[in-house]
Amino acid sequence: MMENKEELARIITAENGKPLKEAQGEIVYSASFLEWFAEEARRIYGDVIPASAKDRRVLVLKQPVGVAAIITPWNFPSAMITRKVGAALAAGCTVVVKPAEDTPLSALALGELANQAGIPAGVYNVVPCSRQQTAAVGEVLCTDPLVSKISFTGSTATGKILLKHAAGTVKRVSMELGGHAPFIVFDSANVDRAVAGALASKFRNSGQTCVCTNRFLVQKGIHDEFVEKFAKAIEKELHVGNGFDAKTTQGPLINEKAVEKVEKHIKDAVSQGASIVTGGKRHSLGKNFFEPTLLTNVTTKMLCTQEETFGPLAPVIRFDTEAEAVAIANAANVGLAGYFYSQDPAQIWRVAEQMEVGMVGVNEGIISSVECPFGGVKESGLGREGSKYGIDEYLEIKYVCLGGL
Repeated sequence: MMENKEELARIITAENGKPLKEAQGEIVYSASFLEWFAEEARRIYGDVIPASAKDRRVLVLKQPVGVAAIITPWNFPSAMITRKVGAALAAGCTVVVKPAEDTPLSALALGELANQAGIPAGVYNVVPCSRQQTAAVGEVLCTDPLVSKISFTGSTATGKILLKHAAGTVKRVSMELGGHAPFIVFDSANVDRAVAGALASKFRNSGQTCVCTNRFLVQKGIHDEFVEKFAKAIEKELHVGNGFDAKTTQGPLINEKAVEKVEKHIKDAVSQGASIVTGGKRHSLGKNFFEPTLLTNVTTKMLCTQEETFGPLAPVIRFDTEAEAVAIANAANVGLAGYFYSQDPAQIWRVAEQMEVGMVGVNEGIISSVECPFGGVKESGLGREGSKYGIDEYLEIKYVCLGGL
């Protein structure tokens, strides 16, 4: 088993450049979903409802929805599969996995492990395809009447297209879409803890996760101290390099298009008055490597605060009041994750309840875990993954009325 674990981690690093240590952590994370949902399979409880008539009994059954099409992204090529497939199999569904065109090998490796684990043939299926065929394959999965469920993780734009396709046969859908996570640091925060959380939240997987912070909002009283400490932490603790090098914390971005987007956001911000504190350009290692970058004097009119960068760029906006910060945080049309640091109990309750996101990290920069419901609000998606709620996405509720008793 350890051999399989290490081999799969190496595949992930080779496919998307993720540092080997992060890839190893992803494998453990991936396995935790299979363990969790294997246990949840024993807790798919029905119900008996008191009937309105003496000669009736009312039962509620939960049954598998049917064939589930699983469409996954490249940034977590193993965990995004097991988080969905674990729940689907536990519910009794068969699955067809369409992995991202950049990372098909992880999905195929999981197929081999499924065979070794004794999963029957035809239960876990993989359909890799080229970039040119991705749209066509996605449309087939969403329109084929034999498919009962679509589970997708990816961009909001693509999710909307899949939703339109799935509407024709009224499929069950769950969508985990784009984010634009705010990270608020209030004057009452422990600055050192906030910096540590910011580093983890922003630069995990080189900034290429849907829950990575995309906008830092720092209150004026501690703004300068936070920026200074954050810059020092970036320069000291982050190391760009080959993913197989043990010292590496930041690998390459997935492709040159991703690098160009980071460059575009930096150029736009600087042209409007932002300042580069550290980083700001491609790394000398190669065209897909980019320096971890910190910007200040950022405004809400800049592209980096209007769009999800999906790269190692940390823009900092200075704010005055709590109300101002919450308004900026909630201005986005998406709402996946949000973070804030404060040591004021009343403020913690207020802001946690007011943030328009599906997940809130309070004095924490990393919040994903198998026990917790993962998902967003607004245009960040539909449904939840992981936790005790995740299996419900693959179950139908059937009401049975027994009469004549």
